[in-house]
Parts: sequence; C-alpha cells; structure tokens
Amino acid sequence: MAPLDGLRVLDLTMWRPGPYATQLLAQLGADVIKVEPPRGEPMRMFRSHFDVLNRHKRSMVLDLKSEDGLARCRELAGGAEVFVEGFRPGVADRLGVGHEALRELNPGLVYCSISGYGAEGPLSDVPGHDINYRAYAAALPPDAVSPEADELPIADMSAATMAAFAITAACLKARATGVGDRIDLGMADVLAHWVGTVPEATRRSGAGPVPGYGVYPAKDGRKITLGVVSEDKLWAATCRALGIGEHADVPFAERLGRIGELDAAVTAAVGKLTGAEAIERLTEAGAPVALLLSRAEMLGVGHFGQRRVQAEGPVRTTVHPPLPEGPVAELDEHRGQGWRHLTD
Repeated sequence: MAPLDGLRVLDLTMWRPGPYATQLLAQLGADVIKVEPPRGEPMRMFRSHFDVLNRHKRSMVLDLKSEDGLARCRELAGGAEVFVEGFRPGVADRLGVGHEALRELNPGLVYCSISGYGAEGPLSDVPGHDINYRAYAAALPPDAVSPEADELPIADMSAATMAAFAITAACLKARATGVGDRIDLGMADVLAHWVGTVPEATRRSGAGPVPGYGVYPAKDGRKITLGVVSEDKLWAATCRALGIGEHADVPFAERLGRIGELDAAVTAAVGKLTGAEAIERLTEAGAPVALLLSRAEMLGVGHFGQRRVQAEGPVRTTVHPPLPEGPVAELDEHRGQGWRHLTD
C-alpha cells in the first residue's frame, strides 16, 4: 500500500499547477478522479506534457454547465476528501462547485483553490501565467530575458508542490476533527515567500556570492557548476584540483574580501580544461561540482534512473513506497465509476 491509499481526490484542474499537485498525490496512492470538460483538457493536445502530469488518475467528462454534469460532480464531491480546482477566482462559485456550496454537502472536505494571485487581494482578478507571477514576486533577475520553451516553470511547479503539502496537512486535521478547510493558494504568493527568505543583494560583483560558487565555462563550450560556500575543505579541494593551489589555504573570511580576484582565478583555471576534464579532476578531489546538463542528458543520468525519479516521482519512502509508473487515462475512460475502496 502506498502512503495515501484511500485518499479520495476530485481534480478539476487543467494545464500544469493543479495536475502536478494531484499527480504527486496520485503517485503516493491517492484515488484521483480527473474531471474534464466535454472536449477534454486542452493539455491533451500536448501529450508529452499531459502524460507525465496525469498518471494514475481516472478520467471522467462532466459538463458542469449542464444539470446532469453538475449533479454528478457534486455527488462525487460529497464522497471525496479533497477537491482541487484551478479556475479564476469566482468561476467555481458561478459553476455551483465553490467552497461554500460543497461544504454544505461535505463538511469534512478539504477544498484547494490554485490561482495566480489567490482568491482575494488587489491582484486576484489579474490574469497571468508563470512569467508574470515570477515578475511580481521578484523571482526574475534584473537582466531577465524572454524564456525559452524548455525553461522550467518555477511558479507552476512550486505552487503545485506547496498545494500537495497543504492538502495533506489539511487532511490530517480533517480526519482528526471531521472539519475540512479551504486552501487558497496563489502561485505568486509561494514565490514571494521564497524570495523573502533570501537576503537582498547589496551589490553586483559579476561573480558568485562567494569564490567558487557559480557557473564556469570550460574551453570546449561546456559549463560546470561549483558549489563552494564557507567550507575551507571544499575550497582547498577545488583549488588543488584546478591547479591554483596557492589559494587553497585562504580562509573563508578572507575569501569574502577577495571575491572578484579569487573567482577570476577559478574561472581562468576552468577555462583551460574541457568540461569532461574539469569534472574528472574536481570529482576525484572531492569538490562540489556538476556539469550543466541538457534535459536529454539529465534523462540519461544513471543516478536518477536508479532512483526511478521519472517513473515513481521525487518522493522516496521505505515502508509504503510510491506507485510505479502507471497508465494515463484516455478521455472519459472511467465514465460512471465511483470512488474506489481499499479492498479493490
């Protein structure tokens, strides 16, 4: 049995944030029924994206603008523990599946709304997508440029992960008290909170925050990353591996006062090596190094393959493991079905 076996989740979300949140729950065993509009979720047009966000879910088409579709959705909500929607604020209420309406049917329901700026506040009605939320939350650098198609949608994924966490926390309380909750989660809120935990930069040095922490180009065009912070041992290992041992014994406090000089030495040393040579030398020395990989290269990394990250998700549990890679439901494949029982 997976950790969330028996958790019933009614999922009315589309695109990425909501589906990834419910995917995390499904991977851990939750019974997720994905309610789709009559023509299906638009993301189905992009199957390479859709499939990885919707494994282990069942699909049911319900037209919430029809009496029968709305009645069936409310019936399922009456037997659910979790209801997740990603509409613009106010839309769920207008459709008849808002929090207050469903709370009357099911007082123990955990109702999660995921939106760009949250259900309340001056920005709540402003439309947007990932790049807008990152901009408002100061989660884009001052020299930001338009993203490429393969750039990680940080706002979407961080909000989805936070939603899965909040849902499980609320379910613990609901099971103990019989009283559900309403989770109002704004994607920009998550990033704003994250940014607020990072100290503001007082100056721009052109280097990393400390020597040996940053991205460094090799002579063949590959890039490596180094992750030295305050650790004298890691700094010394990096210097010796790169042939700049004269700097190996500089203590952390002194390194902070010589950031430009020392980071330039690291940059020059890496620039004399190919990416493979730099990785080999630094790894052998025990330095914190990683080659900057493409998506295709990442998918071939043996570490992630051994840990079955793509097949089973990012959560590892020992006693109750997550579900293995599973099927993706075809549109309306599970019409007429109800909630599963643990004996199924």
